[in-house]
Amino acid sequence: TTATTTATATTTSTPESTVQLILSIPTSCEESEAWKLFLARATFSSLFPTELEIQTATPTLGNVPALYIINDEQQQQQFVIYGSNAILTYFVPSWDDIKVDHWLEWENQVLRKSSKSSSSSLMNVWQPLEQALSHSNGTTVVQPTTTNHTLQTNTSTNHHSMSIADVVIVSTLVSKKKEDTIEDFPPFIQHYMEYHSSAIASAQLQWAKLSSSSKIQHFNPMEDASLDRAVESVFATAIQTAFPSIPQEILMSTILKVQKCTSIKHGHYQCNSAMPLFAHLKKTSSSSSSYKSPPEVAKAIVAALQQQSTSQQQRIVDPSTLTITGPGFIMCHLTCPFLQAGVNRIIVDGQPIPPSSIATETIVVDFSSPNIAKEMHVGHLRSTIIGESVCRILEYCGNHVLRMNHVGDWGTQFGMLIQYLREEYPTIIIISGVDSSSSPNITDLTQFYKNAKARFDEDPVFKKQSQLNVVALQSGDEECIQMWKLLCDISRGEFQKVYDRLSVHLEEYGESFYNSRIPNVIEEFTNKGLVKVEEGGAKCVFVEEEGGVNINNDNNVPLMLQKSDGGFGYDSTDMAALKYRIQELGATRIIVITDFTQAGHFKLCFKAAEMIGWIPTKGGEDKVRLQHIGFGTVQGEDGKRFKTRSGDTVRLVDLLDEAVLRMESQLRERISSGSANIAEDELHKTACILGYGAVKYFDLRRNPTSNYIFSYDRMLDTKGNTAIYLLYAHARLESIISKAKADYEVDVDDLIASKAEIISIHHPSEINLAFHLLQFADCIEVTLEDMLPYHICDFLYNASIAVSEFVTQCKVLGSPEMKSRLLLCRATALVMRQCFELLGIGYVTRI
Repeated sequence: TTATTTATATTTSTPESTVQLILSIPTSCEESEAWKLFLARATFSSLFPTELEIQTATPTLGNVPALYIINDEQQQQQFVIYGSNAILTYFVPSWDDIKVDHWLEWENQVLRKSSKSSSSSLMNVWQPLEQALSHSNGTTVVQPTTTNHTLQTNTSTNHHSMSIADVVIVSTLVSKKKEDTIEDFPPFIQHYMEYHSSAIASAQLQWAKLSSSSKIQHFNPMEDASLDRAVESVFATAIQTAFPSIPQEILMSTILKVQKCTSIKHGHYQCNSAMPLFAHLKKTSSSSSSYKSPPEVAKAIVAALQQQSTSQQQRIVDPSTLTITGPGFIMCHLTCPFLQAGVNRIIVDGQPIPPSSIATETIVVDFSSPNIAKEMHVGHLRSTIIGESVCRILEYCGNHVLRMNHVGDWGTQFGMLIQYLREEYPTIIIISGVDSSSSPNITDLTQFYKNAKARFDEDPVFKKQSQLNVVALQSGDEECIQMWKLLCDISRGEFQKVYDRLSVHLEEYGESFYNSRIPNVIEEFTNKGLVKVEEGGAKCVFVEEEGGVNINNDNNVPLMLQKSDGGFGYDSTDMAALKYRIQELGATRIIVITDFTQAGHFKLCFKAAEMIGWIPTKGGEDKVRLQHIGFGTVQGEDGKRFKTRSGDTVRLVDLLDEAVLRMESQLRERISSGSANIAEDELHKTACILGYGAVKYFDLRRNPTSNYIFSYDRMLDTKGNTAIYLLYAHARLESIISKAKADYEVDVDDLIASKAEIISIHHPSEINLAFHLLQFADCIEVTLEDMLPYHICDFLYNASIAVSEFVTQCKVLGSPEMKSRLLLCRATALVMRQCFELLGIGYVTRI
């Protein structure tokens, strides 16, 4: 009913109509889908509004045409219709003729699915069609009536009747003939297609002209949330208009250069295409004579853009703001209606607008990776925090993410740990193995490990027994296995204390998991002639770059698959892990997050995987992406590794708890001074959210490769680029929203539910805030390239600065614009919360 009402309104619309229709056809959709639309538009021209905008686009949902119905006044999408058949019934309703509706369904469910591979069933396909055509001399499946929109069609060669059902059936039949998916059409089908050949040929020609002439695909904000691509489309179209001789590939690859302005006072975006375009024109002989400098080229681009007064591009860039500076840089601002449409969409969707058309895949993220029987310390902080954020970002974009914790749970050190456990806690040993009910209370794993190491170094008897324990463990001795499992369980309990504080989720795949897979890896490398047995018996692989140069040329370090004593090391385990993740888990991207000192090791592993054939070469279609994210050192004020005053490594759980204690003390001071309003029963929870968030953000906001000095004072500061500043900005927005409800009886949730109000932006601070919020999708796309979360931190910090400017310069409560600005506050809060979520940071609504 809604579609019916709107269709009636739009077909009789005037230039003052508030409903705008955009028909977006992907250039890669099935041709028959496009033919249907052009054929119907020509046949039923009176039912199609003259102001209907038809454009090509990047693939939409299902790679089918889409009709967008937009309210011009509010710049809000009312709804969208996907698929040519559905779009046709919007313009040419078939609800009053069941026969037309039946044939539309038949074309969709039967004819489209028929092919020469199922020729035995084609008789069942043709039979109902032959019967229907027999009533009209083989020309139409539905007889003309006064209600079924079967119209007289005039072409250069025919004067005949055609229904909307014939439009879709003929288009599909012609497509199948062209694609050769059906052979030997029956004579009555050939007659039917020939009868409508002129009409379908005209539709084919119209689509061919549109798709070939549209070198630059139109930007549709309902399909693509990228501000960068929106502005690029404007300038690409303007350049193509002003300089039609420029080949598209040259325009898009070397000439089109658009970027955000470094200062908002100069504009939102700047186009730097004039200089490379001028250089290109100089190389094309006579063309260069018309333009004497890059600024003259820039003027031609501006003139072309200003002529686009009635196009979609006009609604993105404000022509009145175009200015030319320096050597032809074109500055511009985005239009208020375009920005307004974007922030209103955030309100409608209840979330920021995510990137579009991002291919999803199975991705392994290897992070955290502590060692069994050792405490997690400050050295594990960065891998754990960065890894969790990377996983959240990838999951947000729809990827299947495998969070793998490559714990160090195997090796010769377990011989001494088992022996120390046996001697220090003899009561846990029973005849059948280990009694879990009497597990030792080992709360300090670091001290336990130190004590065992001291005994190993000082006591020859202890050392000898430890070595025998290693052999027994690797041989599957029941008692050693049970004690090893006990040590693993105790360690996991301690690790979980950290993971719970940081809201980190992992699945353990320790080194022991790959033990049984290592021999097959060695055998595979050996069979392909890639293993070199060194003196002493070590089996090595010398990995070379293209050109025959060894990766670690300075040290000539090989990849050691097996040690001279027959044992396995990190190289063996990591190669087995790569093979498992690629071939058994089907990962198409693997990200390993460790400190930067391991970069060389993983470069060797990745190249060896390519040499053995586990990864297709660069020309392969299914190339697996392998990435190592290396991070720098957490330092103390002295510039050295962060340690306790006694020189010990800082336990991670202690570091996090200290941040909470300091934050709680800070909050109590603010409560005492009247600058915070937190109930006593909420104080500790709030301090945890702020404290843990401060530690995370202080790390994530910088490029991982850099070292940084750990400072509680700086990370807990309420000013500057800190999580505390961001969380206070968010809480301030929520405070305004709460006061509106309490003091003015204006509930934002009611405004959203009723759809009675929209965001209207006019003040420069409103425009600036909207501009920052709508950069979210571009920020996510940039982050997906290198998987470094600091991009999101930068976006969030800049947005928070815009928030501060907005609430300072724009009165919200009690102002004539109160409802609009309250909605803008909510839209901003939604974007900020999504960023917090991606960074693994909690948020509060009141501080």
